[in-house]
Amino acid sequence: MRTRDFTAAAADTASVGLSLFPLGVSFGVLMVHAGLDWWWATVFTAVIYAGSLEFLLVGLVAAVTPLGQIAATALLVNLRHVFYALSFPLRQVRPAGRVYATFALTDEAYALTAGGRARDWSGARILWMQVLCQAYWVGGATAGALAGALVPVTLHGLEFALTALFVVLTIDAWRDLRDLPTPLLAGGSFAAAALLTPGSLLPVAMGLFTASLLIRYALRHRRPAPAVPQPASEPVVCGSGLER
Repeated sequence: MRTRDFTAAAADTASVGLSLFPLGVSFGVLMVHAGLDWWWATVFTAVIYAGSLEFLLVGLVAAVTPLGQIAATALLVNLRHVFYALSFPLRQVRPAGRVYATFALTDEAYALTAGGRARDWSGARILWMQVLCQAYWVGGATAGALAGALVPVTLHGLEFALTALFVVLTIDAWRDLRDLPTPLLAGGSFAAAALLTPGSLLPVAMGLFTASLLIRYALRHRRPAPAVPQPASEPVVCGSGLER
């Protein structure tokens, strides 16, 4: 059973690994070129494990930023993870593994379980999925840091790896749900933000997309329920005839 769970998790995360490992390499190179020892890349990715936040922390740590400012930055960047926990299948994981499952609840792990595809997964498969995702990230960062002196600081193309990953995950999610309005709303929100506020594209686009989803949800739940036809009354025999 354990081998089958690991094999299934490896298949689940194969496409994610193709993006997380090279992105981890770029992070490791960035760490070394920022003046930190190579092993800091392993520590950051193993202990912090927050993806985009880690890239921000490199500059903050190198600039000796006050701890309070670092904490505020971490809260703002990772606040979205609070909402991930609302639908992540954490209840399928045994209590002993829920601490790590909560710690390793990243964008990629959430995307792999979104849309109900993990409804029948065992807790071991979910944990192996998260362990493998972190292994790709830690392994890539360590390899990039060790080879940092031999690799130029500018790695053209690797910055698109994460974007390509979420494009693939979005396509997979749409194939599962076949919910056409959601990607159309996302595209419309991006286009509107690009035209109206190009300097604040991402936050405005996310705000418009969130608002459109809430409006769509409200409209769908305001529709009256279809009327249920009432059965015709049966004739009642009374006295010498039939009466209704």
